[in-house]
Amino acid sequence: MKMTRFSTTPLALAAFLCTTAFAYNVSGTVKDEAGTPIQGANVTLVQKAKSTLTDVEGKFVLTDEPMNAIHAQKPGLGYININDGVLDFSQNGNAPVKIRIFDMMGNQVLNHSLTGSGRLDLRQGVSAHGTYIARVRMGNAEQAVRFTASGSYSSALTAQKNGALYLIQQGKAGNLQVVANGFDTLKIYLPSLDTVLALTLKKSTAGSSPSSSPSSSGASSPSSSAVSSSSSSATSLEPGEQTYAFGYALKNAPRPSTGCGKNSTLQKTRSVENGDRFEMKVGSENREYFITLPKNYDNTKPHKVLFAMHCMGSNAEDFVHHNPDQDHPSPYYGQQKLDTKGEFIFVAPRGDTDGMPWSMNSDKDHKFIDQLITTINENYCVDTTRIFMTGFSFGAMVTNSMAQDMQHRLRAVAVYATADYNIYLPQNKGKPIAWMAVHGKKDGTCPYNTAKTSALPRILKNNGKADANGNFTDASSEKPQEVGGSGHLCYDFTTVDPRFPVKWCSWNGEHQWTAYDNGNWQSTWVPEEVNKFFGQF
Repeated sequence: MKMTRFSTTPLALAAFLCTTAFAYNVSGTVKDEAGTPIQGANVTLVQKAKSTLTDVEGKFVLTDEPMNAIHAQKPGLGYININDGVLDFSQNGNAPVKIRIFDMMGNQVLNHSLTGSGRLDLRQGVSAHGTYIARVRMGNAEQAVRFTASGSYSSALTAQKNGALYLIQQGKAGNLQVVANGFDTLKIYLPSLDTVLALTLKKSTAGSSPSSSPSSSGASSPSSSAVSSSSSSATSLEPGEQTYAFGYALKNAPRPSTGCGKNSTLQKTRSVENGDRFEMKVGSENREYFITLPKNYDNTKPHKVLFAMHCMGSNAEDFVHHNPDQDHPSPYYGQQKLDTKGEFIFVAPRGDTDGMPWSMNSDKDHKFIDQLITTINENYCVDTTRIFMTGFSFGAMVTNSMAQDMQHRLRAVAVYATADYNIYLPQNKGKPIAWMAVHGKKDGTCPYNTAKTSALPRILKNNGKADANGNFTDASSEKPQEVGGSGHLCYDFTTVDPRFPVKWCSWNGEHQWTAYDNGNWQSTWVPEEVNKFFGQF
C-alpha cells in the first residue's frame, strides 16, 4: 500500500459527497414461455416482506426507501475526498481516518487507520484482482465506495447499517417469489440483492392451483427459470434444497448463466479438429483459447464446464486434439471421452508462452480466466455452480493458484503433480474448494513431498467442517494415507466439510499424470477417478 504524507494543516470542516443510495435494488422482467410480458404478477422479496406488481411490460423494481448519504460538517476535524478510487485526507484531532476493505464475499481484507494528511490509492490495498468495497469513516461521517483492483471505479454508496455494504458483510441473500394467475409459482434464490433478473413463468398444468398470495409456500416448478444479468445468477431451487452463506448443497439444482436461451456472439478465428479457436483482449494482451461444445449442445440446458490447463512444453490446442501419448491420451485430460451424455463444455486456455506458460509473478492469468469464465457464461448456457478445472505440472500449479482466490467461481479442481513454486500465488481468500490431487512418489520435477507438505495443507486449512457459527475450520492436522509399494492409493479426508471433499491419490511413479498400476499410460486409472470426483456435485 503506497501513501504519501503531507504536513497536517487545520481545516474547517469534514465534508462527504452528498448522494443518494439504496440498501438493495432487485429489478427485472417477468414473461411467459413465449416471451410475452406478464402484467400484474406479484413479485415478493420474502426476507424483506416487500412486494410489487409487474407493469404492462412485465417490469418490476423492489428497492429499499432511498436514504440520504451522510453530509457531515465538523469544524476542526479535517476532510476526506475520494476521486477515481484515490483517497485524499487530512485529519486534525482525535478521530483518525478508518478504512476497511471487503471483498464481494464479505471477507475483510484490510483494516487500517490513518492520521495526519496524505493520499492513498485504495486499489493498492488489495493483492488479488476483483471487485471490493471500501468503507471509510471519520468521526460519525461515513462513506463507502465500490472499486476493482484493476482500476475501475463507481460512484459512492452509503454505508448505513441496513445498506448494501452491510448486506455484503453479513453474507446476506434473499428469496424471491413470483405469483401470477394461471402460472406455476416461481421461487428463486438470490445470492445478491443488487441484481437484474429475467424471469420466465410456466403456465399451470391442468388441476394445479397456483398460489395467489405472497405468503404461499408452493414449490417452484422445475421448468420455471430465472436468469440474472449480473455475475450472481438466480435460479429455481429444488424443493427443500438447503442454501448456504458460501457454496452449494451437494447435487444442487443448476444455476443457469445469462447465456441460456441465447446464441453465442463469439467469433472464432478458425476451426480445428474437435473444437474452435478464439481470441480475447485481456488488458493489453491477446489471449488464445479453444472451446469444444458437446454434439448435443442445447442453449436452454445448463451445461457443466471443464477447463484443461496445459503443461510446460505443450499448448492449449494439444488438449483439444493430439496424437495419443502419455500427456495427451485423449482430449481434455481424458474427460471428454467419459462425457457420454454431453454434459460438459470443454475449454482449453493457452498460457502466454509454450515454455514457462503461466505467470510466475503477476495475476494476469487470473484476470484472463476470470474474464473467460464471464465470457463463456454470457455466450453459452452454463451451470455457474459446476465449473471445474484440471491440469498437469505447470498446468496443475496454475490450477492450484486459481483455487486460492476463485473459490466463488470454481466448484472443484483436480491437480496432477502440483507444487508450490514457479507460479504466482495470490492471497488465499480463506474459502474452501473441492480438491483432488494425483502425484507420483518418485516425482523429481514437482517434488511429491512439496505438494504433500505445502499445497495440500493449504487447501485443508480452509476445508474443515463448519463450526457453530458457520465458519470453516482447519483440517490440516489430518494426514493422508499413502501407497506403500506398487499400485496406487486414493485417500478421502474425513475431517473436511462434505460439500468440499479432498482426495489425495499417491502412486509409485514419476512425473506424469497418467498414473497406472500395471502396463503403461494407456491403462491409466486417473480419468475415471477424476470423473467420479467431479460427478458427486
